[in-house]
Amino acid sequence: MTFTEKIKTHAQKLGFELIGVTPAEESQTIRLYEKWLEKGYAGKMEYLEKHLPLKRDPRNCLPEAKSVISLAINYYTLDPAQELVENPARGQISRYAWGDDYHEVIRAKIRELTEFIDEAGGKELKQKIYVDTGPIIEREYAQKAGLGWIGKNTNFINWQSGSWYFLAELLVSVELEYDWQLPRGSCGTCTLCIEACPTDAIVAPNVLDSRLCISYLNIELKDSIPRELRPRMGNLIFGCDICQEVCPWNSMATPTSEVGFQPREENIAPNLLSLINMSQAEFSKRFRNSPVKRAKRRGFLRNVAVALGNWGNRRAVPALKRALNDDEALVRGHAAWALGVIGGGSAKDALDARLGVETEAQVIDEIKDALRVMAQSTQKVVLADPLAHSDGND
Repeated sequence: MTFTEKIKTHAQKLGFELIGVTPAEESQTIRLYEKWLEKGYAGKMEYLEKHLPLKRDPRNCLPEAKSVISLAINYYTLDPAQELVENPARGQISRYAWGDDYHEVIRAKIRELTEFIDEAGGKELKQKIYVDTGPIIEREYAQKAGLGWIGKNTNFINWQSGSWYFLAELLVSVELEYDWQLPRGSCGTCTLCIEACPTDAIVAPNVLDSRLCISYLNIELKDSIPRELRPRMGNLIFGCDICQEVCPWNSMATPTSEVGFQPREENIAPNLLSLINMSQAEFSKRFRNSPVKRAKRRGFLRNVAVALGNWGNRRAVPALKRALNDDEALVRGHAAWALGVIGGGSAKDALDARLGVETEAQVIDEIKDALRVMAQSTQKVVLADPLAHSDGND
């Protein structure tokens, strides 16, 4: 076998299903990326623009780089029972976060690959590992290597097994045998992902406005979620898989054998009421070595509060009342919104009480808006039925 073939064979032994090699050269899609940034589609992810100079060419990350080894590993495991997924009292966590933190799982594998490359090459080479977070336009290099194409939902798609893949790259300071094959398959005329997006985040084929994307809203956005978008988020509390779940190419997905990606039972459709009042210690313990920790406790409980509001059941009021007194203003504000959506005398009393002691301007605004929503809802009921009345009890 050639050196390149040995590398690919070893990468497959480590669990990477798709491996391709391309020259380390200037990005061919960088202008499209610049235009995407100029339109503001990155939202508050300032680091994307900060990394722009590095993304122009992988040699800006590793000057000695001669080749880019693109790697893809499958994380598809199972399809949960529909009654769990569709139950609004339970939260949905994106599939990629069901198991261990994939960054660490994949980095460990690539470190083994770098050691193999040095041994097989007979000398120590300059190498640099990127797993999802690095300043490299990874889907471009994976597509150029013939591993798949970039779908209308902006996800990488392979014609044999769909899009449930983590991508990673290894830059190496040696010329290898390059893959020049064109990827098979395409989205054709299919627009299922565009039609299925609850927030209309796919503004055109292959163009995603992150500011509308649920995965951005409940992970990347660290501030308050825009009120007009909250009702569209349903019970999605970390990430969103909708545009992948409706993709016809994913009907051919096969389960991964990677132990680290196997679901933790508590991450599949967890009960929302079991999450909303978690302490920092409980959050850290539950999501130890999990991608969910990226949202941090304050962001995650913010998401849970929105999901409880969308559930709309008054059984959530006692837990939301406790959340209304959380140490984090972000949690209090979204708990107030949820109470306003659910309504009822108990919710109103809790909002009135908190309004009397709240000091954060943003939370005060949320409480006032929630009370306004409740008042308007009550007025509509009265107008619809003049005989309707409320004694203030739930």
